[in-house]
Amino acid sequence: MRKRSDIQRYALSFTSGALLSREVSVAAALYLELHDWKKVRARLIEQNLLQTRTTASRDRLVRETVQRAAVLSGEELALLTDASPSERNILMWVAACHRYLFIGEFAEEVVRERFLLLTPRLSYDDFDSFVNGKTLWHPELGELKESTRMKLRSTVFRMLTEADLLENGQIQQAVMSDRVREILDTHTPSALRFLPVRINVEADV
Repeated sequence: MRKRSDIQRYALSFTSGALLSREVSVAAALYLELHDWKKVRARLIEQNLLQTRTTASRDRLVRETVQRAAVLSGEELALLTDASPSERNILMWVAACHRYLFIGEFAEEVVRERFLLLTPRLSYDDFDSFVNGKTLWHPELGELKESTRMKLRSTVFRMLTEADLLENGQIQQAVMSDRVREILDTHTPSALRFLPVRINVEADV
């Protein structure tokens, strides 16, 4: 049985923007040119390519954008620069799930599970129940201010909405092109586990 001390703390710094589809697309194109994330970050800052108004917001957004983009494979980065808006949004939801264990577990354990059980209604109460259930193993969640918890919740729901996975409180089946499905399925376990789809991904776990 795992000790609480062995559990990885949740990173919860994902409230800068939501999916960041446009921003990561800019970073991806730069990386394919420069092949160095430090150089990408420097270029984004120097030229304010993400078009922020203040130095603080620029630095925060660049940091978050690069961290999200860096979890993508070279093939995924290349696909991102050539993707349709819907393809890009699916890739960015999966990137957020890879970057943030918290979001990935919520995607698997709540969003996909409710979809598969044919109970697709998703509410703030479901999010709060998920957080409460994780607090025993992740005491950092219990230390959150209520305002921070609400911000995390609204950001996750906004991400789901931008990825076309949530509409009017109803979980929507992920609609993917063949090339997106194939590239996500190359992960071990399959990254399709982060999406509300009715295909078997457990065999790869």
